[in-house]
Amino acid sequence: MSDTETREIILQGIGASPGICVGKAYLVDKEGVNIVRRYVVPDDALQTEKNRFRTAVKKAREELTEIISESSKEFREHANILETHLVLLKDKMLYDKIIENIEQDKINAEWALKKVVSNLQAVFKNMSDPYFRERASDIVHVADRIMRNLTGAGAVNIKGITKRVILVAGDLSPADTSQIQLENIMGFITDRGGITSHTGIIARTLEIPAVLGLEHATHVIRNDDIIVIDGSSGEVIVHPAEETLVKFVKRRLKYEAFRAAILKGSHFPAKTVDGVTVSIMGNIELPEEVVSVRDNGGDGIGLYRTEFQYMSRSVFPDEYELFDKYRDVIEVMSPKPVTIRTLDINGDKAISDRRDADEENPALGLRGIRYCLKNPEVFKTQLRAILRAATFGNVRVMFPMICCFGEISEAKQMLKAAADSLEKEGAKFNREVEVGIMIEVPSAVITADLMAEEADFFSIGTNDLIQYSLAIDRGNKYTSHLYHPLHPAIIRMLKHVSDVAKEKNVKLSMCGEMAGDPFNLPILLALGIDELSMNPQSIPVIKRMIRSLKAEDTRILLKEILRQKTSADIMEVLNNAYGDLVSEVLNGQMAISAARQRAIN
Repeated sequence: MSDTETREIILQGIGASPGICVGKAYLVDKEGVNIVRRYVVPDDALQTEKNRFRTAVKKAREELTEIISESSKEFREHANILETHLVLLKDKMLYDKIIENIEQDKINAEWALKKVVSNLQAVFKNMSDPYFRERASDIVHVADRIMRNLTGAGAVNIKGITKRVILVAGDLSPADTSQIQLENIMGFITDRGGITSHTGIIARTLEIPAVLGLEHATHVIRNDDIIVIDGSSGEVIVHPAEETLVKFVKRRLKYEAFRAAILKGSHFPAKTVDGVTVSIMGNIELPEEVVSVRDNGGDGIGLYRTEFQYMSRSVFPDEYELFDKYRDVIEVMSPKPVTIRTLDINGDKAISDRRDADEENPALGLRGIRYCLKNPEVFKTQLRAILRAATFGNVRVMFPMICCFGEISEAKQMLKAAADSLEKEGAKFNREVEVGIMIEVPSAVITADLMAEEADFFSIGTNDLIQYSLAIDRGNKYTSHLYHPLHPAIIRMLKHVSDVAKEKNVKLSMCGEMAGDPFNLPILLALGIDELSMNPQSIPVIKRMIRSLKAEDTRILLKEILRQKTSADIMEVLNNAYGDLVSEVLNGQMAISAARQRAIN
């Protein structure tokens, strides 16, 4: 091999799971199949195509069931992800649509599958929320399994890998990832995928480095090439030079020491030097993520987003399905609290059978509590499931997108009606759950004193509050640079809500991205926020930062911050006072935040 061929190559992807590893590449060979369109004319031939498709789906279901039953101990708590794929195999939007396409277009099963999946992918890829964009990958993974069975292509056998390697693949499905043997697989990289993909979630749980979304890694890397992957920064180095290897080995040792140190203290309370304790909670979208909250020392679930169970479906989940998912989370966290946010559907989180999905401006339309109040049967089903699951632990209910007093009153009346209906049926449930609201629109901030009459707690959703207050679309490339949590208007709004909460004796939490950034902590601590909720991986760092702060000092600093005129001024004040401390506490964690921010943007 020539020097040209072995020169050092740097690839940049999305750091989906932190950590650094060095080793030989192992290309996962997924046999490509050239799908062609065939017209099928006789009725008996059409029936044959439909039967071929049904058989391929049946085999896919059997394969997934076997993988679930044989999954390793490390993956077992993530079996729900593969169970989601089992549900997709039966979903009418996929299954029935393919049968319909075979019949109506008189085409072969492979082409019908390809056509339907392409259409579904387009729907998800157009969503601005990165989490929901990634749900397209679940459909693709399920379709790939069906396609392999239709064409007879060989399956990936990751479980059979017996040497110590780094996996390189175009994509890895959750089923593929579940077969990883930790004694053999050091980490993995893929051309596709992102930080919110199920594959990324599993990698973080298994605690192995992973870089996704590299686009052309499989074309650049060959089997047995030496590669370095940094799952924090998203860097992949192919043919690393000797000095590069030395640098990354040092970085790995530093990172491992850092993780060991912060995890060691992650289960201790987040108490300041002068004795102020803050509860540090986790945000989750999927039931299986509760394990990560627990393992990272979370004091509970501050935000359980429930939209995923409604996504990409033609039929809503019933009460029993919702109840099972909620109970799983509640039992794992018990006796710690679980805050379940009721359905928050908008333009980015579409339900496939919505008849009102043609809104011109869905972000300002029928979303959150508005959607639920307009669809009382959907809302009541979810509320009944929550109240039943509440008998298994400490549950709180939270209503999103509240903009006026009447909405919270009506939502609470519906909660009471759900409880009354369960009582009438003699069902086991818990009526005594705390009720809170999301503070995420300016009107809720301004009328917080009125809202406090009906709420047990406030949870500030900074993502939407900043967007609505500054009239900025986070997903718009022309205005996203103006989106700033430290805008003076936002700080003043937070101060107002905090003052009202103290005066009215209402608990105050924050569950937006602002809560998970250590740089913002002095302000949040000064405001007296009782709970901060964030992605689970941020919990140990935030706890460590809080234990390094003195609450009284932050209150003095807040007075100076409230006098500043721009975001830059506020950042300068914070940096002068706490910049060195933040750098010391982060100690390498900044790369993770930067990679995650790239994924969001």
